[in-house]
Amino acid sequence: MRRGIAASALVASLALAATACGGGDSGSDSSGPVTITWWDTSNATNEAPTYQALVKEFEAANKDVKVKYVNVPFDQAQNKFDTAAGSKGAPDILRSEVGWTPAFAKKSYFLPLDGTEALADQAKFQPNLIEQAKYEGKTYGVPFTTDTLAFVYNKDLFKKAGVEAPKTWDDLKKAAATIKDKTGVDGYWGSTQAYYAQTFLYGEGTDTVDADAKKITVNGAEAKKGYGTWLSLFDGKGLHKADTTADAYAHIQEAFVSGKVAAIMQGPWEITNFYKGSAFKDKANLGIATVPAGSSGKAGAPTGGHNLSVYAGSDEAHQKASLKFLNFMTSAKAQETIALKNNTLPTRGDAYTDKVKADPGIAGYQGVLAAAQPRPALPEYSSLWGPLDTELLKIAGGKESLDKGLGTAETSIAKLVPDFSK
Repeated sequence: MRRGIAASALVASLALAATACGGGDSGSDSSGPVTITWWDTSNATNEAPTYQALVKEFEAANKDVKVKYVNVPFDQAQNKFDTAAGSKGAPDILRSEVGWTPAFAKKSYFLPLDGTEALADQAKFQPNLIEQAKYEGKTYGVPFTTDTLAFVYNKDLFKKAGVEAPKTWDDLKKAAATIKDKTGVDGYWGSTQAYYAQTFLYGEGTDTVDADAKKITVNGAEAKKGYGTWLSLFDGKGLHKADTTADAYAHIQEAFVSGKVAAIMQGPWEITNFYKGSAFKDKANLGIATVPAGSSGKAGAPTGGHNLSVYAGSDEAHQKASLKFLNFMTSAKAQETIALKNNTLPTRGDAYTDKVKADPGIAGYQGVLAAAQPRPALPEYSSLWGPLDTELLKIAGGKESLDKGLGTAETSIAKLVPDFSK
């Protein structure tokens, strides 16, 4: 493991020695502007135009820097960057999913940003997001967009049933039954995906692994209790049965926005689509609350989002220009623009202006960010959900028991983190 880090460091040092430029053709002569390449992994249709406009604004204000904007499909970007960084052809800047950040930092592909222009406003960002951009005590990304899961509900249906947003999972079961009785629609439809089930672990004060203790905890007593609660929400009055089809996500989303189910768990990336649904033509009908708490008395939801990171293999001139660009793109003004145009959540408090908070969706999700749990600085952490996605689907579909499924997941996870104990 240490040898891999050393080898990656050697790649970076060789790249610096050769004055390699990110993106392959992002070089410049000494008399012209520096051209930096940015790989953006956002939605090419709904989000990218906003970023492209900001690039032009940055270039207009910084004549010495040109930005080559490249939109890379999210599901391809991680592998593409990994390959490019290993061969000294990576872009100068990557929009890195928060789970990728420690993994690329471990390989020495990202530049530490502490004390640089990119983090000049560090105190303005939410502390848990800065923490999530760290690896072994150093910061390798500037928080760019953030998200978390919330309990989203149809206020009209809840009002008709005379119930409020639940504080606990038991409250939800009671509310779902009442909603079914009073309105005829199901009160809640849960997801089988591991990312969505994560909140049930946090509610029991546990996680898939204990990164500090290097211990796998997915099959422990607390985790079993959390997953047991998750499983119980697929069976009962007003609780929709588990959808184990490949189109489950779309089915749940469509049912919610059309008023066929009163509540789901969802993230802010669906705000725009919520408003397109017949149930939320009046945006004020969208209720957003913190996810219910588990038996620990605390509520928690996973934190997602993206950081902007700088390639460690770029030369000094390109790194300097990249740091300036990061400072601009994560400024309060840019964050406000992105939030207003893309309906995404800013990562710094001063970007939640009155204009931004006028959107009830964004304002609602801002209110639940306090329950967002930062991911541990474990490079393999995000990959741990893979085995769980497979097993939870079987468990929810009644094809295997909870004990067997978690035992199988534990075995698979042990292969991903071989130095962790069970």
